[in-house]
Amino acid sequence: LEIRALPTPVSVATAKTYLAGLTVKAEANADTYDRDLFPHWITISGACNTRETVLKRDGTNVVTSSSCAATSGSWYSEYEGGTQTSASNIQIDHLIPLAEAWRSGASAWTTAKRQAFANDLTRPQLIAVTGSVNQAKSDSDPAKWMPSRTAYHCTYIRAWITVKYYYALSVDQAEYNALSKYLNAC
Repeated sequence: LEIRALPTPVSVATAKTYLAGLTVKAEANADTYDRDLFPHWITISGACNTRETVLKRDGTNVVTSSSCAATSGSWYSEYEGGTQTSASNIQIDHLIPLAEAWRSGASAWTTAKRQAFANDLTRPQLIAVTGSVNQAKSDSDPAKWMPSRTAYHCTYIRAWITVKYYYALSVDQAEYNALSKYLNAC
């Protein structure tokens, strides 16, 4: 199995340190969340936006049109282990869902910071996955949803903690407990 191009999350040991450093508190401001408050799929290079950049990064033999749309290729979805050969069946998952970020502190951010978060190609925050799986995940944290492919749990949890820590986002108690449980199994 080839290594995906998701930026590498921190090690288990570092993730444990980061998890200990996260603020545990109840989520807030759920009723004021609006996806439009996170400008996403901004232009990254030339005609390519964030979505197209991740499709190219995470796919195999991806061919793009002059407008940067993926016209062919294949994508392996780490979450459930499926392979898709149509870009229209792929969604770019915000590993930390935008609504989850909002409820965990992003409601206090500037629009510029929310845009940087929604388009972050440096941290393990964006990954190409099967659309139906991404929709099933919705805005759930690891206390409520985990990839069905257990071989990916350790990477997923390390990525989750890496991004939460980098952006100083809080975790609720159930989320903390789940992160701790999964991380201890790594």
